[in-house]
Amino acid sequence: MTSFRVAFVDLYPLRHGPAGLETLALRRSRQGRCPGAWEVVHGRIEEGESPVEAALRELREETGLAPACLYNLSRVESFYRHAADEVGFIPVFAAFVADAAVQLSDEHDACDWLSLPAARGRLAWPRERRALDDIQILLGRGDAGPLEDVLRVC
Repeated sequence: MTSFRVAFVDLYPLRHGPAGLETLALRRSRQGRCPGAWEVVHGRIEEGESPVEAALRELREETGLAPACLYNLSRVESFYRHAADEVGFIPVFAAFVADAAVQLSDEHDACDWLSLPAARGRLAWPRERRALDDIQILLGRGDAGPLEDVLRVC
């Protein structure tokens, strides 16, 4: 029987660049799944971990970055994993990060800071392109405005 669980997180590292809001895209390395695909920070929620804890851990592991502030995008995506007959729910987060050097994990072999329109053209998953619209609406000014008290995690 098909199972349903909160299994993964997506996180969009953000910064203010010369052309406005930018997100960090990561290219999957040849050794893992989806080689050559451009994605955002993504990963499994480990046993005993909350989605927020998983998002912060994945950001650190995949990029070496720490958030200046973390936002819940009030968005949950889903993904059917046919091999496991499981629907995984994916809470979505965005983190403004300091302009520090990115330190890639072995999962990725390249990264690029992209404007939101450029990221829409490069990211592999449609769910990632949809989330960019929410990021522009909710965080385009650099914070969540009147929604700050509900969406800001830390």
